[in-house]
Amino acid sequence: MDAESPPAAGAAARAGAPSSPKRSHNREVLYESLRTLAANPLTLAGFVLVVVLAATAILVVVVPPISTALTGHAASILPYNPNSIGPEVNGAPSPQHWFGTDELGRDVLSRVVAALPLDLGMGVAITVLSVLIGAGLGLVAGFWDESRLGRALSATILRITDVFLAFPTLVLAIALTAILGKSINSLDAVIVALTVTWWPYYVRIVRGEVLVIKHMGYIHAARIAGLSETRILVRHVLRNLLEPLTVYATLDVGTVIVTFSSIAFVGVISIPNLLEWGTMVATYQSNLPSDWWLVAAPGLAIFVTVLALSLLGDGLRDVLDPRTRRVFAREAQASTAPREAPASPGAAE
Repeated sequence: MDAESPPAAGAAARAGAPSSPKRSHNREVLYESLRTLAANPLTLAGFVLVVVLAATAILVVVVPPISTALTGHAASILPYNPNSIGPEVNGAPSPQHWFGTDELGRDVLSRVVAALPLDLGMGVAITVLSVLIGAGLGLVAGFWDESRLGRALSATILRITDVFLAFPTLVLAIALTAILGKSINSLDAVIVALTVTWWPYYVRIVRGEVLVIKHMGYIHAARIAGLSETRILVRHVLRNLLEPLTVYATLDVGTVIVTFSSIAFVGVISIPNLLEWGTMVATYQSNLPSDWWLVAAPGLAIFVTVLALSLLGDGLRDVLDPRTRRVFAREAQASTAPREAPASPGAAE
C-alpha cells in the first residue's frame, strides 16, 4: 500500500494540475473585468441600470403566473393594475401616483413599468435575429471570398446588402410594417420589418472584421499547421468577432427600442390598449402642455433605457479588451501597494 501511494498521489496531482491554472486564469480575468468596470463610473452606472431594468422586466412577466400557481391569486410588482380605471382623472403627480393618472384614471407609472418587458424584449429579440443573420452572411462574404464561387457569392450578398442600406431605416421599417401588418399580427410585422432593415449593418461589420482577422499571422500559422478551414473559423475567427459584435449589439438594442417606439408613435401598430412607450407618447400628446407629465413618463423611460445601454455598450470595449483590462489591473495594484517609508537621517549615519 505504501509503495502504491506515491504514484497515486502523483496521478492525482497531475490530474488536478490543469484545472488549477485555468481557475486562476478565470479569477484573474474576472478581477480585471471588475476593475475595468469600476474604473469608469459611467460604465458602472450603465451596467447597474441595465441590470435593474432587465430584472424589473423579468419580474413583471414572471411574478403573476408564479404567484397564481403558488397561492391561487395573481400578484404583481406594479403598484396598480395598469388597465384599472380609477376615480382620479388626469391627476397630477403625487405620493400615491408618482407620474399622475391619465384621462381614465389609470396609474401612469404602472403603465410605463408594464410596458418595459415589451420594449426591452423587442430590442433584444430584433438585435439577436439581426446579428445571427447578418453575422452569418458576413462570415460567408468575408471568409470564403478567394475561390470563384466564393467571390460570386460574396458579391451577391454585398449587392443585396447595398439595396437595403440605400433606404432610410425608419422609413423602410414603417413601410414594411404597414404592408405586413395587413396579413399578420402587428408585432410580428414589426419584428420582421426591423430585422429585415437591421441585418445589413452586421454584414458590413462582420465582413470587415473577418477580412482583417483572416490575414493575421496566427491564421497563416494555423493553416501551415494543418488545421481545417472550419476549425480555423471556429477557434480563431469567431472568437475574435465576439468582442466587436457584443459591443455593437449592446449599442444597437437601444437604437432598436427608439425605432420600435417611433413606429408605434406614428400609429402603424394597430393593437388596442397596447402597453408600449411610443404608443403612450402618441396617446398622451393631446394633453400637452397642461398635463406634460403624461408624456414625460414614457419619454423618460425611453431615455433612461437607451442611455443605460449606450453607457454599457461603450464601456464594454474596455472590459472585453484584454490589454485595457491589464492596464487597469496594474494601476489598481500600484495604487494599493504599500509604499516604503523614507529612511530617517539617523539611520543613514
